[in-house]
Amino acid sequence: MYVIAALYQFTRFDDPAELQPGLADLCAKQGVKGTLLLAREGINGTIAGSRAGIDTVLAHIRSLPGCAGLDWKEATAKHPPFARMKVRLKKEIVTMGQPDVDPMAAVGRYVDPQDWNDLIRSDDVAVIDTRNDYEVAIGTFEGAIDPGTQSFRDFPAWWEANKHRFGNKRIAMFCTGGIRCEKSTNYLLGQGVPEVYHLKGGILRYLEETPEDDSTWQGECFVFDNRVSVGHGLKEGPHLLCHGCRRPILPEDRMRPGYEDGVSCHHCIDETSDADKARFRERQRQIRLARERGEEHLAPQE
Repeated sequence: MYVIAALYQFTRFDDPAELQPGLADLCAKQGVKGTLLLAREGINGTIAGSRAGIDTVLAHIRSLPGCAGLDWKEATAKHPPFARMKVRLKKEIVTMGQPDVDPMAAVGRYVDPQDWNDLIRSDDVAVIDTRNDYEVAIGTFEGAIDPGTQSFRDFPAWWEANKHRFGNKRIAMFCTGGIRCEKSTNYLLGQGVPEVYHLKGGILRYLEETPEDDSTWQGECFVFDNRVSVGHGLKEGPHLLCHGCRRPILPEDRMRPGYEDGVSCHHCIDETSDADKARFRERQRQIRLARERGEEHLAPQE
């Protein structure tokens, strides 16, 4: 079994580039794969490997400035969730594009999973899903508002256009693992919203800790690795990934018009050019040849 660790920590790194080589080398030596993002505002990512490998990498991350209190969420998978390891330097560890947003200054009130249902069922609470539209499409909480955003960068503009809808409501927000809500709740506080809440540990912790019979979650939760989706107990869901557009699809969607393995699905058949499709077909051919030779091919990842 592979151990999967999803983590983030907002902290101040004076020189993220200085941290990159050591972290990348350690992951390589430990056989850990996935993606870690480093920025001046902290670290974010998901990694997978053996129990010993993950423990070693997490211990190293906790030794970085401001990361001693690192929190992470774990799951397991039978098959490798990632094909390679990437440690990338970014301007933001989750891109909102709002320079005045600072989760280290203030965030919304954390709500533990066991208290979440009572909060979102309150008449004076508006529940907002801060994830992208394709994530929301396969699962969300009962009664949650879908902003229909294609990118987290779109959220501030959506709020500006829709804030009149919420009057004196308290705002409860959630996302996959909690990181987007660190920024979105800080943003709303800066916009003058007095009471803002967010789900501690995100959907992943809720699905891990909340019995299915007591759950207000509907559907599956999209994850950015080869599991594609998870459900209650963080069990792998039924979804596959269209490698043309990176959206989740169900097994039966492969029978729909427009589906071509590794090239397109019903979502994206009209979104890509003939040149794009030709490039995707060549990629699939290389993957097939690598499999026939018994080699690992580095399939595309988020």
